[in-house]
Amino acid sequence: IAAYAQNRHGNEALKLFRQMHLNSMAPDRFTFISILDSCVGLTALSEGKESHARVIDSGLEADVVVGTSLVNMYGKCRSPSDARNMFDKMPQRDVVSWNAMAAAYAQNGYGYEALELFDQMQLEGVKPDKITFVSILDACAGLAALSKCKELHAGVIDSGFDSDVMVGTALVNLYGKSGSPDNSRYIFDKMPERTVASWNAMIAAYAQNGHGKEALKLFKQMQREGVKPDKATFISILSGCSHAGLLDDGWRYFLSMHRDYALPIIADHYVCMVDLLGRAGQLDEAEDLVHKIAFAPSAAAWVSLLGACR
Repeated sequence: IAAYAQNRHGNEALKLFRQMHLNSMAPDRFTFISILDSCVGLTALSEGKESHARVIDSGLEADVVVGTSLVNMYGKCRSPSDARNMFDKMPQRDVVSWNAMAAAYAQNGYGYEALELFDQMQLEGVKPDKITFVSILDACAGLAALSKCKELHAGVIDSGFDSDVMVGTALVNLYGKSGSPDNSRYIFDKMPERTVASWNAMIAAYAQNGHGKEALKLFKQMQREGVKPDKATFISILSGCSHAGLLDDGWRYFLSMHRDYALPIIADHYVCMVDLLGRAGQLDEAEDLVHKIAFAPSAAAWVSLLGACR
């Protein structure tokens, strides 16, 4: 079962789990951890709930590792209320349990609830680690609350995680989504090391706040430093071109993705280009591009086109 779960063969893991039950084999905590991971991979909430019932029958619901796996499963299966119910039932919780609950809120857009959880965690004397901060920072990114950003940033510094690449990237993203690309750049420039995700977050911070030329300038710096862009990089680049009205640059980067970097062009890239063409008043070209999409055009592509027709 673990072999299947670790290699993303969730259906096979579940099938074997059922066979195990038919053979009257009693599952242990490790069985459930693997099965719950399989449910996560399949985003299979009903199977997750079925597995939860088996956990209860086996008397393992109070186990901290199994309980944390259940919280994680519910969060990643888009049911943060079930995650919270499980979290509140746990007789004991470690920092990993708190992180799983924070991630459940972050992954489902529950920023205020994540902040309340963070406050509760501190009141109960549980010391946050870097994973806690990454989840909380990600959860708050959708709130666009600059004062809260600065408060969390101070907490990061006090905890000694300001040099961590994951936390730094989350801060860059948070400030960018809170309308403060200057603060994003300050964090970005201070980072002792940067991953492609760090570069993407900074480029996105510029793009989201209407600084398309700065986004392109940073992308060129990224290339000079030998950092290979990925699909997410080009989503931000094309978005920046769209907001800055840089049609020629947008086309050039759109075409370079596959030609120069062998990256697949996905729906989000097409949506950005449709938006760029629409903003430039080239509605016929935008509609042609929608029809040329190799897969079914997304609703977002049509919305971008219709928005440009107003």
